[in-house]
Amino acid sequence: MYVNAYHHSWRRFNFFDKETVKDPDTGQVFDKLKDVNVSASVSGHGQLIVGDHEGFLYLVSRQLKLSVFKAYEIRVSHLFQLRQHNLLVSVGEDEQGVNPLIKVWNLDKIEKGTPVCTRITRAIPGNKPTPVTCLAVHENLAWMAVGFENGSVVLFKGDVTKDRHTKTRIVYENPKPVTGLAFKTSGSKSIFLFVVTDSQVVSINISGKQDQKSTVEHFGASPHCTVMSDHTQDHQLVMGRQDAVYFYQPDGRGPCLAFEGEKLHLQWFRGYLIVVGKENKALLRTAVLGGQSLEMNIVTVYDIQNKFIAYSAPYPDVIGVMCEWGSVYLLGGDRKLYQLQEKDTQTKLEMLFKKNNYQLAISLAKSQQYDDDGLIDIFTQYGDHLYGKGDHDGAIDQYIKTIGKLEASYVIRKFLDAQRIHNLTKYLQALHKAQRATEEHTTLLLNCYTKLKDVSKLDEFIMTKDREVDFDVETAIRVCRQASYYTHALFLAEKHAKHHWYLRIQLEDIKHYQQALEYIGKLEFDEAEENLKKYGKVLMSEVPRQTTELLKRLCTDYRPADSGGLGRIQKASAEEFIHIFVNNSPKLTEFLEHMIKVQPNSPSLLYNTVLELYLHDYVHERDSSVKTEKVRRTEDLLKNPDARYDLDQALILCQMNNFKAGILYLYEKAHLGQDPNLWVQALSYFARKEDNCKSQLMEVLSQIDKKNLLPPLLVIQTLAHNSTATLSVVKDYIIRRLQLENDQIAEDERLIKQYREDTEKKRAQIEEMKTTAKIFQASKCNICNHPLELPSVHFLCEPHSYHQHCFESYAENDSECPVCAPENRKIMDIIRAQEQSKDLHEFFHNQLERSQDGFSVVADYFGRGVFNKVTIITDSPTRQKGGAGTSYPSKHL
Repeated sequence: MYVNAYHHSWRRFNFFDKETVKDPDTGQVFDKLKDVNVSASVSGHGQLIVGDHEGFLYLVSRQLKLSVFKAYEIRVSHLFQLRQHNLLVSVGEDEQGVNPLIKVWNLDKIEKGTPVCTRITRAIPGNKPTPVTCLAVHENLAWMAVGFENGSVVLFKGDVTKDRHTKTRIVYENPKPVTGLAFKTSGSKSIFLFVVTDSQVVSINISGKQDQKSTVEHFGASPHCTVMSDHTQDHQLVMGRQDAVYFYQPDGRGPCLAFEGEKLHLQWFRGYLIVVGKENKALLRTAVLGGQSLEMNIVTVYDIQNKFIAYSAPYPDVIGVMCEWGSVYLLGGDRKLYQLQEKDTQTKLEMLFKKNNYQLAISLAKSQQYDDDGLIDIFTQYGDHLYGKGDHDGAIDQYIKTIGKLEASYVIRKFLDAQRIHNLTKYLQALHKAQRATEEHTTLLLNCYTKLKDVSKLDEFIMTKDREVDFDVETAIRVCRQASYYTHALFLAEKHAKHHWYLRIQLEDIKHYQQALEYIGKLEFDEAEENLKKYGKVLMSEVPRQTTELLKRLCTDYRPADSGGLGRIQKASAEEFIHIFVNNSPKLTEFLEHMIKVQPNSPSLLYNTVLELYLHDYVHERDSSVKTEKVRRTEDLLKNPDARYDLDQALILCQMNNFKAGILYLYEKAHLGQDPNLWVQALSYFARKEDNCKSQLMEVLSQIDKKNLLPPLLVIQTLAHNSTATLSVVKDYIIRRLQLENDQIAEDERLIKQYREDTEKKRAQIEEMKTTAKIFQASKCNICNHPLELPSVHFLCEPHSYHQHCFESYAENDSECPVCAPENRKIMDIIRAQEQSKDLHEFFHNQLERSQDGFSVVADYFGRGVFNKVTIITDSPTRQKGGAGTSYPSKHL
């Protein structure tokens, strides 16, 4: 929208270059239209078109080539060139009298040097012949409007290029002649027709079932003083009057510009409004051409958007304004063609820079769709200019517009040097808003706030909950913390889940241990576990009860405190938190008791630690009643069938703390009392005591006797130094041992006698075998159990006989009976073992006597298992009836 503005308040510039158009063939002034009696002119699609009062149309190409054809017999009165189609619509007369004809020319189709005329239509409102005053055609080729001198407007609906299927109707009637017509499309469907007379402006909605008329102004304009603005101005109707230029939409008047002076012609060019007028002065300049006096017109080019005059100069009696090929062409009364060529944007900007008119330069550059880099350069120059003048506020506003292109340090350095902290703060804020700030910029901005002690700005920058973050959060936290703005730092840390920062500030700076602990309890499991390991010791020293409770929850059924009981339950390993109780044994005891209660299958480390804590309390307790309770508590733990403590470590702990009840229980649990050597140790123990231990000694001796643990002589020697160990104590033991020895001697004598008898029998058998013939009467083979056939093999050990082929395939040795061989092999192994043991025994004693380190020799033999007990079970001599040594095989053929 434009506001009211006065002509004299607008700056004047010369942004157009004027030159008289010359013929490229001759180099002389273009004069091919010097004799033309011009009646109308238009331009478009690469040519200038001029009509005359003799009925001719003149087409001028870009190379200034002229083509002429007869369009009407009498004269051409009006021309309309469509923009989107190369169609020319003309109004003229072929006959004398009031008989205007509309002709549509297709300029793309030329036949015999003349464009094809696709339509000829008589133009009169009903049966009232009256001259045509204006013409308008819609770009969609479906609507055409013709205004007449009698105040009527005829609307043609249908294909503009054809006569058929076209409907006409009178849409407006008024006593005043129609001076202007224009179509406007509003939205996607509504089409309006502006009708202008010298007394009113009317808009008619012609797209509905019925025409809807609306008077938008109660005064009008002269012919040629209305034009539709281009797309950049939203296609408004522009109307020039003596006092001002007015803009209209279908629903009413818009802004107006107070450009005084009589207007003769209005034209629109690239966002510029071109006004041909007469200056309202007493003295009017004139020009003399060929003895004829021509009145000078003022051609003014207005930049409506940027509010300045881009060009203004006098021309002799302008009869046509045409815009083509990026230039404005003026046809003067002298029939010369003048070209107005717009200067390039950079040239115009440099002209503005020289006058320090940066604001207008910026406005101009934007309207010319100047590129971003060019605009940034203008903003920078403007900012430098204002900074040099001392207008720091204005300068910072310009520098803010350069964010993203101009290096921020260029601006920051200027305002740091000038100590303009308020301006610097404003720039840094904009830098963050544009999300162009680095960590250093955030640090600098927060330092500005803190230096200014501007808590409200700091709150706005940090504490606004719905504000989009445009800075590095950790940098902001660090700066606020360093400046002791802990509330702001905590707000950022909590809002952006910077847990380590939040906890460091709470624990290290403001010592709010309870709040820190509650915060940890709201975290997800992994983060809560990590932070309790990290800060557990300090929390345990400051808020032990609450920390212990959180640990219980973390290690059993943890969910974040604000989860509303939803989410997956997780639990940490309790043994990983034992170290944080380093100075608080009671809380560690409480924690571990809770864990083994709710989780009986807890690791052995927990049970071992509880046992150690219990024993520590037991040892250091002085109150006997309390100590009794602690003994009971410790025993309950040891005897708990679910307790998973390490047995060896528990035994060591009990021994270190002299907890006898625990030692006895653990010995029993580990079955350590079943070691026979313990009775030997018990004998030595009681032998050293001078107390009356008769009953204990008798029990020990009974076990030693039963298990045959010591020779009687060693027992007597062990007890010889004890004054209480009388003969009555060992009498029963000695009697039993002597009886056993007698029984053993009798058994040995019996076996000796039996072995002698068996030996004699064997010798007799051997002698018999050597001197007496042996008769073999076996009838079956002892391998295949089939009738015995020759050749056969017989052994002396027994009546064992074999087929020769069975014996050769089955026997492992030609000299042994296959049936007796296994038993014979056992006997030979026993004999060899006895001989080896005899030799080893002698060798061991010889080596022991010669060695300087007897202990090493014994240790070496122990290591080789020489002294391990070996029990050899053999058959009685009565079952050993022959073998390889007593068999003499013979073969019979």
